[in-house]
Amino acid sequence: MDELIRQVREFAEDRDWDQFHSPKNLSMALSVEAAELMEHLQWLTEDQSRQPDQKLLERIKEEIGDVQIYLARLADQLGIDPLEAAREKLKQNEVKYPIETSRGSAKKYDEL
Repeated sequence: MDELIRQVREFAEDRDWDQFHSPKNLSMALSVEAAELMEHLQWLTEDQSRQPDQKLLERIKEEIGDVQIYLARLADQLGIDPLEAAREKLKQNEVKYPIETSRGSAKKYDEL
């Protein structure tokens, strides 16, 4: 992850894009890319979304790349280690969603 962040930072610096890469703008760009990812899956059935054809899978892969790049850039701009943030959030979710009450359920933690 550190290497990806370094590469994305260098890519932006080489193009003098820091002036545009505020956390506000990056979060908006991240949202747009996530929406583009959803667009590829929007009208598929559950089964179709689990087994996309090669052409669709390639488009999904590109959008995941875009999402990851913007997320890495946003984390870098704010000095957040994204992997550590994910680990901490997973620990919180383990408390909110204990196996005993949440296994097989799509209910939100306050409904369990």
